[in-house]
Order: sequence, then structure tokens, then C-alpha cells
Amino acid sequence: MARHSWAKEVNVPAISETIKSADWKTEKHVPVIELPEKIEAGKEFQVKVSLGEGVAHPNTTEHHIRWIAVYFQPEGAPVPMEIGNFEFSAHGESVSGPNKGPLYTAPSVVVTLRSDKPGVLQALSYCNIHGVWENTAEVKF
Repeated sequence: MARHSWAKEVNVPAISETIKSADWKTEKHVPVIELPEKIEAGKEFQVKVSLGEGVAHPNTTEHHIRWIAVYFQPEGAPVPMEIGNFEFSAHGESVSGPNKGPLYTAPSVVVTLRSDKPGVLQALSYCNIHGVWENTAEVKF
């Protein structure tokens, strides 16, 4: 239902229906979540989220990963908590033309966390051509 009389109804899927998932070993768009083998409650640990671990993703002006978002849902919590949203803005753009610029950013982030509860990490990545992709990893003590 349109909210305003001037607004037209558009039949598009909910954004949650457009998020894709697959095995990161065979799909270049899926974020790879790396955790330490042992995590202790209340102690800091590092999480690395990247793309292209199994299959390289292009990093060109025309085709690139624009951002990675990372969330954590502690066991028993009703909703996830945002850890961070990391934007990658340099993909070879230049006034001389596409892919002629001197700078490219790689879609990879490392964050340091501390949690008193186990839970689930969720990472989302956005490809400017293929949309939003997700992956999850369990944080266990």
C-alpha cells in the first residue's frame, strides 16, 4: 500500500529476500570470516573478514566490493549488534578514466572484539554488480 496519494506501488522483493549466500570456497562474493581456534569469554580476540579467499573477486572501477558490514548476535539476544560497516572507495577511478587511477582498496577488515557471551557473527558484503552476500560463524568458548 502506498503511503501517499502521489506514491506508486512498486512490486519489488523485500531486501531480506535479495541477500545471497553460498560456500566462500567456490563463490567469490561470500565474505570469509576468520576466527581464532580458541576464544575465551571476556578476553579480546580478532576477527578477520575478507573476500576472495577461495576465488578472487575483481577489483576494478566497473566491478568491485563496495562495503563489508559485520554484526554479532550474542546468545539469547533478540537482535544482532553492529560491530562495524567498512567502506572501500578506491577502485582505480581517475579523471583519466576507469582503472587508470593509482589506488585500489582490498575488501578486507580486522576487528578486535571482547564478549562475555557466545553467539553468531554475521558478515555482509556488497558487490556493485551482484548485490549483497552473507556468511555466518559461531563464536564458542
